[in-house]
Formats: sequence, structure tokens, C-alpha cells
Amino acid sequence: MQIAFGTPDQPDVHVLISELDAYLYSLYPAENVYALDLASLLSPGVLFAVVRDAAGEAVGCGAIVLTPAYGEIKRMYVRPQARGQGFARRLIDTLEAKAVEQGCRTFMLETGPTLSEAIILYERLGYRCRGPFGDYPDDPLSVFMQKDAGQGRAALLGRRSFRSVSGPETNLCFAATRR
Repeated sequence: MQIAFGTPDQPDVHVLISELDAYLYSLYPAENVYALDLASLLSPGVLFAVVRDAAGEAVGCGAIVLTPAYGEIKRMYVRPQARGQGFARRLIDTLEAKAVEQGCRTFMLETGPTLSEAIILYERLGYRCRGPFGDYPDDPLSVFMQKDAGQGRAALLGRRSFRSVSGPETNLCFAATRR
């Protein structure tokens, strides 16, 4: 596995992002997909990385958009056939480490409630549910999460886990329960 920082302006990365978009738009209405386009991913303050497998094929990508207050995880995607091999975990670790080098101390993200595998991964990496942030609306089709830099897997002994529940709360879609 190789993870390299660069730009998304590569043909094989365009394919990855197109796959991610097709997947997200198959799950959620367009107004509930808060994706960055390629031009936005080329902006200053965006850390973008690509994961390549042993054969050099692009199998995943992700970004962190750095703001003065936090870094936002965006465009995380690993192809289905490459999942379960640690690519996403290593990609997030790499992105976060680079963001910390640039002074970032808090990470946030928005994802969809049906993306349970992603939510479980984020939780294992130290992310916790929170309310909306930035310009995001209070959206029932969004899950918002946050992590402080340095809060990784080792800091999670005795932690609480989150289970999906239904109820009138739009973004309180996870209730803390002991495992």
C-alpha cells in the first residue's frame, strides 16, 4: 500500500471520485449530498491523498479541508473490493498526521446515517457524534462527528459506543450505550 499527497486532478482519481458520487447519489437526494467538486479539492488549504495498492492502482482517496478552527474530513472513499484491508484507516491516519503538522487540533466530518461501516470506522478512530458545524444544516440525513488531535484508538479504553436509533431528533441519531 502506498499513500501519497497530491491533487485529485489525475484520471484514475477522477474515476474514484465518480464512483463515490454515484454511490452517494444512489443513497441520498442531491440536496443531502455535501460533496466537494474537483475544483474545490484543488483549493489552498486542502490536503488530498490517494491510496494505491501493491500494483499501483488507485483504490481510495480522501481529503482534509483545513480551516482556522478545525480540519474537515471530505471525499473519503475506498473501492468496495479493497475494503477491510486497512486502507481507509491508514489514509485517515496519514491525513490527520499531515494536518496536525500544519497546526490542526480538531477534526470534524459529516457522513450519511446509512454508511454504517464508515461510522463504525470513524468511531474506532476516536470520532464521536456531535451536532451540525460550519454551514451544514440540521439534516436528518447527516451524521456529524468530531475528534481532537491525539485522541486515537489507545485513548478509547472504556469508551462508549454509539448505536443507531430512530426518533424525533434529527442529528442526535446515535445514543450512547455501554457495550
